[in-house]
Parts: sequence; structure tokens; C-alpha cells
Amino acid sequence: MAAHPTVHAHYGEYREEKDVGFKLLALFLGLAVGILGMVAVWMGISAQNARDDARAAAKAAPTATTSMPGMAMPSSAEGARPTPSFAGIAPANADALAAAHKAYPAALPATTPGPVLNVHIGINHRVLSIAPGIKYEAWTFDSGVPGPVIHARQGQTVRVTLTNHAPMPHSVDFHAARVAPNKDFVDIMPGKSFTFSFTAGDPGVFMYHCGTKPVLAHIANGMYGAIVVDPSNPNLLPPVHHAYVLVSGEWYLNAPGNKKPASLDMVKAHQMTPDWVTWNGYAAQYVKHPLTAHPGHTVRFYVVDAGPSIDTDFHVVGTVLERAWLDAAVTDPPLHNIQTATVPAGGGGIFDVNITKPGLYPFVTHSFASVDMGAVGLLNVGDVSGTMSH
Repeated sequence: MAAHPTVHAHYGEYREEKDVGFKLLALFLGLAVGILGMVAVWMGISAQNARDDARAAAKAAPTATTSMPGMAMPSSAEGARPTPSFAGIAPANADALAAAHKAYPAALPATTPGPVLNVHIGINHRVLSIAPGIKYEAWTFDSGVPGPVIHARQGQTVRVTLTNHAPMPHSVDFHAARVAPNKDFVDIMPGKSFTFSFTAGDPGVFMYHCGTKPVLAHIANGMYGAIVVDPSNPNLLPPVHHAYVLVSGEWYLNAPGNKKPASLDMVKAHQMTPDWVTWNGYAAQYVKHPLTAHPGHTVRFYVVDAGPSIDTDFHVVGTVLERAWLDAAVTDPPLHNIQTATVPAGGGGIFDVNITKPGLYPFVTHSFASVDMGAVGLLNVGDVSGTMSH
């Protein structure tokens, strides 16, 4: 039987249409592959350019250990490394420099009569000596580190006026104040002044410090001090013969500081690895310039740990702390006969000793790594000759 001619005709037409469809599909796929190839090449070139830009920016950007005097300190970058330790570096004439250094006045200043205590503090950036032959680009309240000791009475109004002579914003945070921080602890722009008041309602010894971000950098650069508030009931803190204020602070250096001034290494600050730890801003200054007392007299130490991070374990070698008031807890009775008292970073403590035998009595933080970095001084009882270390 012969094949149906209509069927063959339609099949031929179908094959021709199918061949055309395959050709069109192949043409489309070829164009798509070409376009995708060009896109892939463009993406590869863009990624390489982005990597090159990132490397160039990383090289141009300051590292976490870069000093930028007068500018906000950067946070430490991930993977950044601190500079080497410069602890203990000293010139050949270190003893002569230490003897010539004018020690920070540790004696507690007198109170001011009247209901209002007016406090005027200038904010500055200046180069200071922090150890014999070691210079540092510090940020300061007034002219030194720590800032001025403020001595108030419980119930007295403390009116604080700050004037910012520095090239960047700064502020102040008083731990003795019960105020709204967003209203009173505000940033003060360069060239501006700001005044606020608080009632000294809590007796004790407290820290004050700059509260501008990053707070770690501002405290580590030296912006801290102490305020002592006497209780309205004098029996809570009996009178003593000698009263001294000691503020512990840490220095984190990005250079030795012996040839040109060092500044802050933020990586060290984050890792809490200081180069120097000091009483009142200068390493071991009360070894060459001891604090003094008479045998049988009571000596009171007002101790503040400004940190910014490491605790102080206060200890007087050769005696015990006869009376101790920890932090702001000026209570009756105090603790008695304490060998070592911890003062946390940002905290304070009041400690009385009564020494009857003439001699040289070191006062230290009993973290002896800090002692080796400068946190040591001497109490000379009875005006004895000589010196010692510990």
C-alpha cells in the first residue's frame, strides 16, 4: 500500500521547522555564553580593583599604634599588634633626673569654707615627664597628671567650670556626683567653657576623669584626678597627723619616649600591658622624694585607682593598715588591721597607718609587676637618712 502523500508532506515541513528551531536555540545559547563570559571577566576585574583599593587604603590608614596628638585615638584593629614593651627604659643619668624632678604634691589640700566650692579646671594637651628621661604627649586637667586634688565637705555644693584649651572635645565625669550624665558630663568643644554643679553628698575619695569617647584613650592619656569628700560627722574619719592622696595610673607607650615624646598605643591599652604604672603620674617619684611622718603619728592615705584597667592592691611594707574604709563606704566601724586592700580601677579607699619605729616604709601595689613599672614610693618616718627599693 502506497504511503499517504499528505503525511509525507507535513513531516517534511515539521523537520524544516525543527531544524530552524535548533539553529535559533544554538544561536541564543551562544550569545548567552558570550555575555556570561564578559560578565565574569568584568566581575573578576572589579574584584581585583577592590582588593587593590583595600590594600592601598590599609597602607595609607593609621594603625592602632599610630599616635595622633590632638585627635581622638583609634580603636585597635583586628589582628593589630602592640609595639614592644618599653618598661624600665632609663638614661644613664636617671638618678640625677629623678632627684631633680619636682614631685607631685601628695599632701591633701585644705577644704574651702562656705556652702559652695568653686572649681576651675583648664583642659590642655602638653608634653610631660612620666619617668626619668621619659616624655609623653599627655592630655591633662590643668597642667599635670593627675589633675588637681579637690577637697570638699559633705553637703557642700561643688560648682565645676571647665575650659577646653585643647584641639579636640573633652569632658569630665565625677564619680562623687549624682547627676544626669547627658546633661552635665557633656563634651566641651575646643575654646569653649561649661559649668555645672553637684552636691557632695557621699563621703569618701572618688575618681574624676574625662568621659569623652573613647574613654579608655582619654584616661590612658592622663585625664583623671581625685576628689575627697569629708563626712559631716567628723567621728567617721578621726583626725590624723598627715594625709596624702595617691592616684594610680597606667601609661601605654607607642615609643620609648627617651628621644622624642611617646604617645598612646591603643593596642597595649586594650591588652592591659602598660609600660609604666605610677603614683601621681611619675614613676617612683616618692622614692627620691619620700612622703614624711613622725613616729607614733597617724598617716592617712587616700588612694584612687584611675586605671584605666588594672586594680591596685594597696600595701605598706613593714606595717598593717590599722583602719580601712573601702571605696565610698565611710562607715563606723572601719575595717581593722588589713595587710593588703584592693582598690578597683575607678574606685577608691582610705587607709590609716600608725608607725612607731623610725625607718623607710615602702608603699606599693602588691601586684609586683606594677611595682617594677614604677608603682612604689617611700614613707620616711622619723627623718631617717638613706633610701631603699622594694
